[in-house]
Amino acid sequence: MSIAYKMKKIGLIIMGFMLLAAPNATFAEGEQQETIENTLSDVTLRVANNKIRVSGANGQVMEIFNLTGVKVATIRIENGDKSYNLNLPKGCYILKVGKIVRKISIQ
Repeated sequence: MSIAYKMKKIGLIIMGFMLLAAPNATFAEGEQQETIENTLSDVTLRVANNKIRVSGANGQVMEIFNLTGVKVATIRIENGDKSYNLNLPKGCYILKVGKIVRKISIQ
């Protein structure tokens, strides 16, 4: 076994543990809906199917990243309570609104 193969295997194991240990995952499947609230601010994110509803983030920007860190979308939130269709393929994503960062899974 080469050193490169061993390093790759160790890296994948570490990444797997990091994903399993990460809190606050939201899953969008069928009619399931989960609300993520942050007590430090008034921003609320609700994910259902392939849509996200953002409340309390008037004038802020929502950034959506895939798990490799590539930005896949940027949305300016025009008013205090609005829904957005994400149009993203199945997978895990990271949402950032202001200082709030959350993980979601589109299934």
